[in-house]
Amino acid sequence: MKWYLAKIIYRIICGDGEHTPQFDEQLRLVAAEDDLHAFQKARLIGEREEDSFLNHIAKPVQWKFIDVAELHPLNNLIDGAEMYSRICEEDNPDMYIRTTHLRANHLLESSVNRTFRLN
Repeated sequence: MKWYLAKIIYRIICGDGEHTPQFDEQLRLVAAEDDLHAFQKARLIGEREEDSFLNHIAKPVQWKFIDVAELHPLNNLIDGAEMYSRICEEDNPDMYIRTTHLRANHLLESSVNRTFRLN
């Protein structure tokens, strides 16, 4: 059995879909015998986890599976190995950096709290 990293893409459609298109890119670990089985398994996960529901204002929301966009074999699991990279352009770089620091601080606080609760 081999491990793979699969990128599964969903389109998020709210109401009648008259909004800026939204897509959710999910990275999933998949165990399979080979590339073909990993791809098929990732597709099954994507199809199985499609969802439709009503949001807090009773408008329909649909998570529509698009496809598996990437599949990467994880041959060597080594400390510090790059698993994913995405270059994005931001209109407000200062806000992006501030938000990144806020998220990092939240992760640190949560990790410290969990560590001390376990000990």
